[in-house]
Amino acid sequence: MKFTLPALGIGLAIAAPAYAQMGMSIDPTPKTAEPAKGQSKDGLKPSSAALDAIVALQNAVNANDVANIPAKVAAAQKVAKTKEDRYIIGQMQLKAAIASKDNGALGAAIDTLAASGYLDAAKVGELYRSLGGTYFNEKQYDPAAAAYDKAIAIDPNHPDGLMMLAETRNAQGRKAEAVAAFQRVLQASIAAGQKPREEIYRRTVALAYEGKLASAPELGRQWVAAYPSPDSWRNAIAIYRNLTMPDVEGTLGLLRLMQATGALTAAGDYNLFATASAEQLNYNEAQAVLDAGIAARIVDPASPLFKDTITALKAKQKATEADLALAAKTAANGMALLRIGDRYYGMGNFAKAAELYRQSMGKPGVDGNVANLHLGMALARAGDKPGATAALNAVTGPRADIAKYWLLYLAKA
Repeated sequence: MKFTLPALGIGLAIAAPAYAQMGMSIDPTPKTAEPAKGQSKDGLKPSSAALDAIVALQNAVNANDVANIPAKVAAAQKVAKTKEDRYIIGQMQLKAAIASKDNGALGAAIDTLAASGYLDAAKVGELYRSLGGTYFNEKQYDPAAAAYDKAIAIDPNHPDGLMMLAETRNAQGRKAEAVAAFQRVLQASIAAGQKPREEIYRRTVALAYEGKLASAPELGRQWVAAYPSPDSWRNAIAIYRNLTMPDVEGTLGLLRLMQATGALTAAGDYNLFATASAEQLNYNEAQAVLDAGIAARIVDPASPLFKDTITALKAKQKATEADLALAAKTAANGMALLRIGDRYYGMGNFAKAAELYRQSMGKPGVDGNVANLHLGMALARAGDKPGATAALNAVTGPRADIAKYWLLYLAKA
């Protein structure tokens, strides 16, 4: 079955970059109602030792004297004495970098501002996030990642920085690191007592699936746990199926869960369910699945996808409950009892199915994990939550992950 997760757009560009709003100037000439000599219009006053060099730098920046600005910056930095000096120099660098559209100079200016000690951590983090957004929008992903790393070092749990880093890592083709960054967003929200937005779960799961990461199924379960819906159930189960390729037994366990959660929403799901059931000779279940799909107007009996299956099923004898009761009395072995239980399950008689599953347990040829999984499914559908929980928790080995999905269903029931 083809599986795709919808793309999720997460805004990365900052409409008004933080650094574009930080303009200032040093006015060395006293005027009426103006700051005193050597004082900035923002009330910042450079030290006397640095004043001349800063004014010279400002003049070069205002004149767009690109050739001489680096030397003026170096000269000002050499005589800077206070955090105000360093901040003002950084402002001048910033203005020059924006005017020349030089991202490298922009980064150097923000480094100067960050190192000045004048700005608080939140503002510095905002500057680096803005720088990262500038690089990202120009598809310069390596420097974008470096800028986001600096922002996160300052403000480790800021969701925008983590999400933008995640998207940058994804653009670099580093899916595992992208997923790890998104997981930090989820963890930070939960730690703060907030429920993460569903689109963050969706995006995290999508990237994990695209990268074929081992964490994808568990992330899918986390998504369902937070936002149970037919859509999240279908996608989470499809992720597990597509990455692990379970056998017919496991596939049916998952499809029955999709049925229970209302997640059978595609024609291909109904076709797979019907053919898998028929493969185990459970024609009652196969017919019931197709009938449900037709009633939901998802299955078109005339379509090539279903035409042959429907025709083949018409020729198969469907068991009655009386037939099953007789078969149970004469069952040759434990697996026969388990399969009779499956037929009861397919007919919707979950209590009787559970009875047969219990009878099959411990008999030669019966995998205890399969029996417990089927018992847990039947009890879950019958409404016996404690019994289902006990049975599903007893499942180990390769069936354990399927049991986890059913336990999640129980938790949300």
